[in-house]
Amino acid sequence: MVSEQVKSRRRSTKAEQRAEKMEQILDEAEYLFSKHGLYGVTLKDVAQRVGVHHTLLNYYFEDKKKLFDAVFARRAAVTSERRMRVLDEYEAATGGKPTVQGALHAFLDTDLDLYIEGGEGWKNYAALSAQVANTPEWGAELMDNHFDPVVLRLIGLLKKALPDCAEEDIFWSYHFVTGALLLTLARTGRIDKLSGGLCKSDDFAAIKARMAAFMAAGFLEICKPRGGAPG
Repeated sequence: MVSEQVKSRRRSTKAEQRAEKMEQILDEAEYLFSKHGLYGVTLKDVAQRVGVHHTLLNYYFEDKKKLFDAVFARRAAVTSERRMRVLDEYEAATGGKPTVQGALHAFLDTDLDLYIEGGEGWKNYAALSAQVANTPEWGAELMDNHFDPVVLRLIGLLKKALPDCAEEDIFWSYHFVTGALLLTLARTGRIDKLSGGLCKSDDFAAIKARMAAFMAAGFLEICKPRGGAPG
């Protein structure tokens, strides 16, 4: 009996050690990929940063792309599930009568809170997401697989909030929202230089205070009734 308990503890300890090592690998790979992209990082680079021989990474991952996909999927699941839940809660709270700004707050603020509260790891993931979204060769498929359901959930709320808006205008407006969000997540530092330090690209709290209202105004402008053909 005692022997079985000892064996169980050993198995548990080994499983915990493997899980901890896997998290460390994913963390360090995430950091490197966020700085240098998929093609600028090797498995040896990751192994060196983790402090292990590169054969250990081959034990866990068939190749570098499999490691990259695992890095991306880890936090994608968290943010997608969290935003989906908040969007559902928001619709229920409004009795099925959402507003544009309210829906955008539910979608954007929930994600931005992760970057505010989650530390450097989440900020690295934000930069990585911006890279993936702007890599049409393979990044679009990753974005489709992980984020289409929650994006389409938002689109559904926006259609309810703007029942008279042309469907293509809602999709175009979301497209512009995505562009602004991804530039923000990339944290390029450009706004820091342009503003002379007045604005900081990693000040997600300041971004959260402004982004949904700014984007809602764009939706409402594009979707308002038009008096006639443009001149």
